Amino acid sequence: MKPIVLAITGASGSIYAVRLLEILLSTNRDVHLVISQAAAEVFRRELGVKIDLKNFSLDQLQFSPDTGSALDESPEQNALSSIISSDSSGKLHYHSINDYSAGIASGSFLTEGMVICPCSMGSLSALANGLSSNLIHRAAHVHLKERRKLIVVPRETPLSNIHLGNMKTLSDAGAVILPAMPGFYHNPVTIHDLVDFVVYRICDQLDIKQGLIPRWGDR
Repeated sequence: MKPIVLAITGASGSIYAVRLLEILLSTNRDVHLVISQAAAEVFRRELGVKIDLKNFSLDQLQFSPDTGSALDESPEQNALSSIISSDSSGKLHYHSINDYSAGIASGSFLTEGMVICPCSMGSLSALANGLSSNLIHRAAHVHLKERRKLIVVPRETPLSNIHLGNMKTLSDAGAVILPAMPGFYHNPVTIHDLVDFVVYRICDQLDIKQGLIPRWGDR
């Protein structure tokens, strides 16, 4: 199997990226990860997680109920704690956001696809207008020009005409626009259930088999 590129930018919803990373690694996918500086700040604010972008390691994404995260559901049980499992079978390859020597900066580096989750409106604008100021932009443009799967997961509300126009431009160019809009027909009980809804839809786009939630019609 070819690797998957996961880019995390500075929109709210970093928990989606953490859960997606866990699923990708647990299904034996090799993941090439890029994290923006703004994303690191969102991790700190939303999950109480401090990420060292110069010396990143997977254990920096471990968090527990005593982090004081706003997503904690109760002192006794946090449905979002420690979701990076220890039995992950895939390999993680981390790249600095300014490392243009990384393989993912070239169309000759084959992948199964790329996911930007969550995708900020600034990153969305750069992609829609052909701008490239970091490795995330460059890798995304590579996937567009090579006609490979590019899944963009925007997380913003409300959306302006500019945002909507940029999404249409990217969709016309071949990207999949998959907003972080969880459904409720699976009868979610925890925040984790809502996170899983979005992640399972991303996995469907990557043709990754998983059973995160029941599908419509399965009940």
